Amino acid sequence: MGTFVISKRLNDEYKFEFVSRKGKPIFTGSNFELRFECEEAIESFKASIETYSFLRFKTAKGKSFFKVIKGDKVFAVSRKYSTELMMQKGIDEIVKYGAQSEILDFSSGDSIFSEM
Repeated sequence: MGTFVISKRLNDEYKFEFVSRKGKPIFTGSNFELRFECEEAIESFKASIETYSFLRFKTAKGKSFFKVIKGDKVFAVSRKYSTELMMQKGIDEIVKYGAQSEILDFSSGDSIFSEM
């Protein structure tokens, strides 16, 4: 099952990524000034995933990627995939697991491992 991971950017804004079962990022969301805004965006997505669409694109170098869109607003942009099949598998994972995915918050920067 995929997971939403909240983290902090270098400019102190928050972002989230949807990460696959294998730990690879599938897409990254927009910047948010406050952490709870990030959480609200994720919860809104999870509650109404069927209202979002996936627009597919190709880079100049032939890599495939997609944007997650609701209405005219871009919710997230995927990583670059080497093939369209791999991109479709990423989209399928979002559709299948997105609504029941857990949220992990790594924005505090605290180490989860003890100091040695």
